[in-house]
Amino acid sequence: MKKILIALLLACTTNMFGQQVYTEIKEKAQAVVNDANANPLLKQISRFKIDALDYMAMKMREQMPDSTANYLDRQAFAMNNFVSYYMQKLIENRTQPNAFQVKIIEAFMDASFSNPLFNDPDKELTLAYFSDGNSLTRFSLDTDWRRAVLAAKELVRLAEEK
Repeated sequence: MKKILIALLLACTTNMFGQQVYTEIKEKAQAVVNDANANPLLKQISRFKIDALDYMAMKMREQMPDSTANYLDRQAFAMNNFVSYYMQKLIENRTQPNAFQVKIIEAFMDASFSNPLFNDPDKELTLAYFSDGNSLTRFSLDTDWRRAVLAAKELVRLAEEK
């Protein structure tokens, strides 16, 4: 009986506090987008985060209605880590030759594109950022961000070894 009560308490707690990470990342990104004084590059990155989070939530409701808020939080956290790691690598390698910088950008693009979460056939939507040569965040919206972070780290490691 005690185990059942503990399990129910955990389930209720998870539902009550679900989507905290998702919500926090989205609210912070929205604050940057709404800030008239924010750097345009930060606004662009934040706009991507909002769109990626909205896409993720929408597709999860459609295709994975039984998934938990924790799953959405983990994907949101991984997406945020992916973008942060990307920005870190761009900054670290800003003095490297252009060809090397392009390799780093392509590594992240490949990690995003090669790890779909929903296998969405709507490529116009999912690849809107990916296909936009003016976008700083050229990633697919249809990404399993947890796998993409691992793939990006490996691809960057390989690029840096050469």
